[in-house]
Formats: sequence, structure tokens, C-alpha cells
Amino acid sequence: MNMKLAVLVASALMIAGVAQADTLLVEKVDETAAASDARPSRGMTMVRVERRFGAPTAKQAPVGDPPISRWEYGDFVVFFEYDRVLHSVERPRVANN
Repeated sequence: MNMKLAVLVASALMIAGVAQADTLLVEKVDETAAASDARPSRGMTMVRVERRFGAPTAKQAPVGDPPISRWEYGDFVVFFEYDRVLHSVERPRVANN
């Protein structure tokens, strides 16, 4: 009888451990997807970025090896390695006080 009880308790503990889970917050997923359409995606060429988003407000010349350059737009900044998008990041929004 004690063996059956021990097996039952062990099974219950294993199931309880498996049933525990973290909650994944997905509220920002739609915003992220929309934001990714509003900025250049990784791998786009400089020509394609300029064709789709227009001329940048400022361009920084390539620096380093590999050469990394930066184009600034109103809402985001694009970093290029050679002629391909490495990253595009949203500019921080300034709160009006």
C-alpha cells in the first residue's frame, strides 16, 4: 500500500512540475510586426532602402573593417555593412512635458 501511495505522490509531483509554465507576453508582437514594415529589414540593399523610404536626412560615411555606415531618417536609423542593411532601429520618442 505504501508503495502505491509513493508512486501516486511521485506521479502527482511530476505532473505538477510539468503543468507549471511561464506566461509569454505577446502584446507587442503586432506592434513589432507593424514596425518592421515601417523600417528596412536586414539584408536590403542601399538602393532598395532609398527607393522604398526615400533619401535619408543624413548619411555617415563608412567606418572600420568591414565598413559600417549609417543613414538617418526621421523615425529610424539604418546601419549598413558594405551595401546591405545590418540593423535598423527606431529612434527613441521624446516625451512632451
